[in-house]
Amino acid sequence: MMLRKGYSTLSLVIVAAMIGPCLYCGAALAGEDETVEAVYNLYFGDLHSHTEFSDGTGLPADAYTMARNAGADFLAITDHYFQLTDSEWQALGDAADDYTIDGEFVGMAGYEYYLPGINEINIYGTGTLAPHAGLTPEAYYEGDRMTGGSLIPWVYDWIAGEPGAIGQWNHPLSYGCPVCWDYYQFDYVTEERDAAMGMLECYNWGYRDSSYVKALDAGWHMMPTATEDDHYGDWISPLGIRTVLLAPSLAREDLYDAMRDGRGYATLDSNLEIRFEVDGEVMGSDLSSPGAASYTASIRIFDPDVVGDEITLVEIVSDNNVTVCSFTPDDNSFIGLSIELDGGGAPRYFFVRVTTASPLSGDVEGVTAWTAPVWTGN
Repeated sequence: MMLRKGYSTLSLVIVAAMIGPCLYCGAALAGEDETVEAVYNLYFGDLHSHTEFSDGTGLPADAYTMARNAGADFLAITDHYFQLTDSEWQALGDAADDYTIDGEFVGMAGYEYYLPGINEINIYGTGTLAPHAGLTPEAYYEGDRMTGGSLIPWVYDWIAGEPGAIGQWNHPLSYGCPVCWDYYQFDYVTEERDAAMGMLECYNWGYRDSSYVKALDAGWHMMPTATEDDHYGDWISPLGIRTVLLAPSLAREDLYDAMRDGRGYATLDSNLEIRFEVDGEVMGSDLSSPGAASYTASIRIFDPDVVGDEITLVEIVSDNNVTVCSFTPDDNSFIGLSIELDGGGAPRYFFVRVTTASPLSGDVEGVTAWTAPVWTGN
């Protein structure tokens, strides 16, 4: 298990940090001086990867071994559903179990479900392979492309009805027929479907964060992920692309709960630690506090890398991608920032976006991390 400095389950004494001015939030930053019990640990890994069971390289044993040796806390292998044989699916699940050691490393077995003409969705947390999309009564074709507004709601409903299953929207904006572009603009949300879809790839071979905001504004409650979508036998590569899950322990069911509840963040920095709370509730929570006049946000960030990897901007983002508060920290590590956010206009969510001097390539400033929101209940 990777050490998460400053965020053990022991109590933390929060100290004030001096930073630049807060913009747009209507209040200055204030330091806290109190003891806080950290409930969740941070676990770093990847939720989208492939092996030779589909169109990747190597065997599941190779993938789990390489990921564990690289210091990851977890790895999900998500080979393409339509290329998996029943025996391979069984072998993948067996390998995930064999290489899982609670408290040290968690292997996950999932699959990437193909929706012809639309896109793909990763499914985790179930030992059942979904029915082939082309065989469902909801499917229909225009030429050789599957379309139809009834198909993707069917997939959401299947995930919602399968005990333990968790869905993730993969690589938004990659492709799709004109009417179903970007998952039908994230239409068809219901309470049950919302509970089924826990995650969306904010980064997969490029930035897809506009789809993250679009899905939030459409009413979905989920977290962003950053994945390598590795096909080349380089699992948990040094690029630094990671999904971070907030869980009480490094056990598979605890991680699944975090994925299901949308409790975590996406980062392009392999050791960037972020804690974000609103009114004392962690990212992924719903305050169920509609009509509140104000909200109190707390941000804690730790990054051991300083030179060349400076944090250049921290933003709190709300509905329609509006930055309601932003600042440039004086240091890459700070804990105990308390920020008052205006409740006027009935904001529905807040999340944190972090920009650093050197994402991935090391020479161009860019957005490096996005947290799951805290929803207000508005």
